[in-house]
Amino acid sequence: MSSKPPLLTLIKDPPVRCLDGVGELYDLRLAPGPGIRAALCAGRGMDAAVMDASPDLEMISLVGVGYDRIDVDHARAKGIAVTNTPDVLTDDVADLAIALMLAVARRLPAYDLYVRQGHWAAEGLPPLARRASGRRVGVLGLGRIGQAIAARAKPFASQIGYHSRRAKAEGADYLYFEDPIGLAEWADVVIVAVSGGHDTAGLVDRRTIEALGPDGTLINISRGSVVDEPELVAALQDRRLGFAGLDVFGHEPHVPKALIGLDNVVLLPHQGSATRETRKAMADLALANLAAFFADKPLLTPI
Repeated sequence: MSSKPPLLTLIKDPPVRCLDGVGELYDLRLAPGPGIRAALCAGRGMDAAVMDASPDLEMISLVGVGYDRIDVDHARAKGIAVTNTPDVLTDDVADLAIALMLAVARRLPAYDLYVRQGHWAAEGLPPLARRASGRRVGVLGLGRIGQAIAARAKPFASQIGYHSRRAKAEGADYLYFEDPIGLAEWADVVIVAVSGGHDTAGLVDRRTIEALGPDGTLINISRGSVVDEPELVAALQDRRLGFAGLDVFGHEPHVPKALIGLDNVVLLPHQGSATRETRKAMADLALANLAAFFADKPLLTPI
């Protein structure tokens, strides 16, 4: 029998490659069951059924900041602590939001492909892009990541506005809008940075998309569920929405086929925090929470 504490591991994808050595610290279990006090999970989360199948579970360490795919209410009802890895991924996600904004405006993926496919030599220069700077940038959600996005947008934006559930002191230098529609009517670019979950599902609906309009750009680095995806696809097809940059989708890793052929959208495979440095920091924090739990010390980042 192993002397290492058992750890339920629900990480099937490779987003946390820096956790390769976790087996040296814990007796890894790939299925729920009795005798397991702690679990480690990533983007797939953990539902109530898995918790119920692990009757001795006391703690879940999530490698990620968004916990909408963990049944947190069920965990709390069962007395199970949940931790995540905030702050360490803020910079990378904010960087990617700005990169998407620039890539969409200046058509960077399309221009790269234009060169690679020989069109420049054969046909001359491609159609002109649009200026990225001097635009009104709206941030939907002024949490940690939203604040970092707004700070990065300052050199580009003529003005910055935001919507959150309430006005925030951190947004004192920005315009506050009481609802997403008002923000979209005002903005040239809206960057979605709210948390996922039931409360924000479909927050960016048809009315918000149409308020942004045929000259507007929607950037989403949040969760696919926050945007009404069928309405987004239809609006991009009909050019009722001008442009989009998407790092997240409603049914990942599946992307609506209709988006693939559109030239007014840039698509990424959920890469917000996907740098070596940040993934290591996330893994380190998740392991530190586990170590604190097994040492009967306060958890570092409880939800």
